[in-house]
Amino acid sequence: MATNGTDANGSANGTAHAAVPTDMRAYRAPSLLQPHRARDALRDAHEGKIPPLQVYFLMLSAPSIIKVIAQVGYDVILIDQEHAPMDIGEMTRMAHDIQLVSEGRTMAWIRICGHDHANIGYALDTGASIMVPQVETVEDAKHIVSAAKFGKKINGTRSAPPGRWLPGISDIGTNSELTLWENLNNQAAIIIQVESKEAVDNLDAILTECGEHIDAVWLGSLDCRVSMGLPGFWGEEPEFMAVIETLNKTLRKHDMPYAGAAMGTPEQVKAMGEGKAFTAIQGDVFSLLAGAAENLGQARALMPAVNISAANKKAAELDAK
Repeated sequence: MATNGTDANGSANGTAHAAVPTDMRAYRAPSLLQPHRARDALRDAHEGKIPPLQVYFLMLSAPSIIKVIAQVGYDVILIDQEHAPMDIGEMTRMAHDIQLVSEGRTMAWIRICGHDHANIGYALDTGASIMVPQVETVEDAKHIVSAAKFGKKINGTRSAPPGRWLPGISDIGTNSELTLWENLNNQAAIIIQVESKEAVDNLDAILTECGEHIDAVWLGSLDCRVSMGLPGFWGEEPEFMAVIETLNKTLRKHDMPYAGAAMGTPEQVKAMGEGKAFTAIQGDVFSLLAGAAENLGQARALMPAVNISAANKKAAELDAK
C-alpha cells in the first residue's frame, strides 16, 4: 500500500475514497504536505465547473479551533498571519492540521504579513496557497511572483527546501511529466489584495505583466476606504463607487477570478458572493462575536433583576410557621 496518500494506482484520493470526490479531495496532491491544485480549483470555480470556494477566515492564532473547523467541510481555511500573532512554527503546524485533519477536504491558505521574500517561502513550504496584502504596483507583483516560484525560466527565486518533501514519500508530483518544483508552481495559488485607489488604478498593468501567475484578486475594502478617508467596510460614495467600477472592468478585461467576503443575512451573502470564485463566508472572530452577543442578549432578557433577598426573607417567614 502506498504511504504518500495515493492508492495502488497512483490515485491522489487514497483507498478510503474510491468514489470520485466532490470536495477539495478532487484537487489534492499525492501528499497532503503538498499544496492542493488550488490554481485549478480557483479557475474551475470561476468557470462554473464547481461552486465558489467556501472559505473560513481564521483571524485568531488558535490551533485548537482549526482542529474543529477542519472537520466541518469548508473548501478553504484562511490563516491570517498578517494580523494574528504567530511564529513560523505555529503557522506551519496550523497549515498541516488543516490538510491532515480534514483528510484533504479542506485547503490551507495563508494571508501572509507583507512581501518579505523569506516569509513567502515559509508560507508556501507549509503546503498552503497564499494571499498577499497591499499589492500596489507592478514591481510589487513581480517581486511576489518571483519569491513564490521555483526556476529561473519564469524568474523564480524561491529556494527549494531539501527536507520538506521526502524522496519517494512526499515528493511525488501531480504530473509525472514535470519536476516536483514545476508541479508545485502549478499547484499553489496566489491571491493578491488591492487595498487602495492607486492599487486598483495599477491593477490593469499588474495583470498585464503578471496575470499568468496570479490566480485571483481580493479588494481590501476596509484599507481602501481608510486610505481614501472614508468610514466603514463599504459605502455608496461616488469616489468609492468609481474605484469599484474600475476594479470590475479590469477583472472582466483579464478574465481574472474575484475573491472576497460574503457574510451577513442570506440576502447579503447572496449579493456579496455574486461574481466571486473565492468567498469568505464565516470566521472565528465573527462567529464568536455573533454567538456571544446573541447568548448574552437572550440571557439578559430571560433573567431580569429580581430581589432574591426579599423573596428569601418571605420564604423563610413561611418556613418558620
